[in-house]
Amino acid sequence: MYYIIYPLFYLLSLIPWIVMYMIADGLYVLVFYFFGYRKKVVLQNLAIAFPEKSEKERMRIAKDFYHNFIDTILETIKMISISNKEADKRLVGNIEVLNALYDSGKNVQLLAGHFFNWEFLNHWIPRHSKFPFVGVYQPLSNKVVGKIMYDMRAKNGTILIPTNHFKNQFRNYVKDRYALGLAADQNPPSDLKAHWVPFFNRLTPFILGPEKGAKLNDTHVVFCHFYKVKRGYFEIRFDLITSDPRSFKDGELTKIFAQFVEKAVKLKPANYLWSHRRWKFEYDESKHGHLLVK
Repeated sequence: MYYIIYPLFYLLSLIPWIVMYMIADGLYVLVFYFFGYRKKVVLQNLAIAFPEKSEKERMRIAKDFYHNFIDTILETIKMISISNKEADKRLVGNIEVLNALYDSGKNVQLLAGHFFNWEFLNHWIPRHSKFPFVGVYQPLSNKVVGKIMYDMRAKNGTILIPTNHFKNQFRNYVKDRYALGLAADQNPPSDLKAHWVPFFNRLTPFILGPEKGAKLNDTHVVFCHFYKVKRGYFEIRFDLITSDPRSFKDGELTKIFAQFVEKAVKLKPANYLWSHRRWKFEYDESKHGHLLVK
């Protein structure tokens, strides 16, 4: 089946950018107006994040988000055949901030939010970073599509580790130097295994793993913000948070990361993945008080 499906995806990836975005505009109409994919979740999230904005303003952000979301899906297909030259025209960034850390002998943990378009990172960072780039991914239930995605993400040297192997087998994949990229704004598996920090004026649980890993391995911690400059063109910015994560109390790095994400989202509100339930859990002092980061 792979040898039937892959050629179809490859042919789709050869569609000119201008035609691809025309298709994206048509899909936007279907997804937003007819199917309403997770529209209730998106609008609820925006109401929590931007209560000061009018309903009309939040609807404008929602529509722009859906455009970005659908563009990302089709841009991901383009990644199958995109050349390095073309990718470098479409993504630029201050990689020198990351590379300046290499001679320290310490590794790097890259923390990012769910910004658009994250798929460009697997193509761009391995070719420009002195560090081997490591990404963590969730295996897909569809094995054929999963292999296509894996090959696309790994073709320039990204070391990919499945989530179910990460905790116990990280060192089986990565022997020496690395820059580990983590989307650290995911919901925790349990509201009782989290750091609760302010995020858009609401106490929100963040996963423990990124901070624990940075302290355990004594890595540099770098915030990674990527965003659309114009349709099909992106920029990535690296900001060093700390080179001494062990000097922070439990939860402090997570709180700082949440502040970085919030600032980035406020700059470009439609650039964030609003369709995930960021405020899935409600803070309860009796249950979560000991997990609160002050």
